[in-house]
Amino acid sequence: MELSPTKLSYFEDMWALQSTAVVLAVLQEEEGRRAVILDATIFHPQGGGQPADHGFIAAAGGAKFVVEDVRSKDGLVYHYGNFEDIRDECEFKFREGLEVSLHIDSERRNTNSRLHSAGHLLDICMRNVGLSHLEPGKGYHFPDGPFVEYKGTIPKDQLQTKQNELEREANSLISTGGKLSASVLPYEEAAEWCGGVLPNYISKGSTPRIVKFSNHPGCPCGGTHVADIADINSLKVTQIRIKKGSTKVFYNISP
Repeated sequence: MELSPTKLSYFEDMWALQSTAVVLAVLQEEEGRRAVILDATIFHPQGGGQPADHGFIAAAGGAKFVVEDVRSKDGLVYHYGNFEDIRDECEFKFREGLEVSLHIDSERRNTNSRLHSAGHLLDICMRNVGLSHLEPGKGYHFPDGPFVEYKGTIPKDQLQTKQNELEREANSLISTGGKLSASVLPYEEAAEWCGGVLPNYISKGSTPRIVKFSNHPGCPCGGTHVADIADINSLKVTQIRIKKGSTKVFYNISP
């Protein structure tokens, strides 16, 4: 059975916590997990340093599928979980073509969006404190995070100074605030949003999604973010670690 790719509705609206979609398939996998595939989703799948959204999918008549994990594969988004009441044979009520409602766990989404946004804010701060020679690498906030990793190093005798400068700069930007926006753009326009250049992993001629923090240069990203920089609330740089030619900046945010 060939299915159409899942539309990533959170690309267009990162702050939507409820929406509707149509069921394309309900699968029973070998390991016993069930997966619901929809034509569109506001659930963010695990990836890009951001954990999966949790929540539930509901159908008319009370059938409810509790979403415990979300993964993306070959253009399809798999919502993994279980039906709330299997005795009522809820899975048979989730048939192909049925319109269902999607509900995101708002507390988890808010935490993940703040953590993810804080990592990108640190990229901006790195340039502002004179560390623009470090090339952004991967960033994670599970299970060993939150941290952002950069290619290149800082002299060991500057680590504490730069840690303090980064934290001050981040909290200064947070206190000032500024709206965030996200757009899928043609390659050349995307490069302009990002200060004139895109990372090498972005193919020329592609249409990457760019997230922009107020008037600062943007960055390619497929995740969810806060609506305003001020929503991060506060950021603590807990450690900078140098290892094997890379720099890891570990951070935390307040509750």
